Amino acid sequence: MTRGHFFHRSDGLCGFELRGHAGAGVAGEDIVCAAVSSAVYLTANTLTDVYHCAEVVEEQDALFSLRLKEDAPDEVRRCGAGLLEGFRLHLEGLACQYPSHIRVTITEV
Repeated sequence: MTRGHFFHRSDGLCGFELRGHAGAGVAGEDIVCAAVSSAVYLTANTLTDVYHCAEVVEEQDALFSLRLKEDAPDEVRRCGAGLLEGFRLHLEGLACQYPSHIRVTITEV
């Protein structure tokens, strides 16, 4: 199961951690894993390489963690938080379609 865990502050989402494999098919043919992976990399690449407002904390097999930078300008952080919110909504939509393969949680930090 893939577990998406988002971190929230008073001004919005500030990061996420994704763990595990969806397990909805064999490696290389798992459509749930492909949907999650594509969304993760779109979000991470936009935040790190376009907005320059986040950093990948950890990336290894079955683990991906990203945080918004504390020193990013407020306007850029708001854009980053909005993109994270879109990513969260995408994962929650997938979790509704594939409840035994994805779980999404949020923690206040």
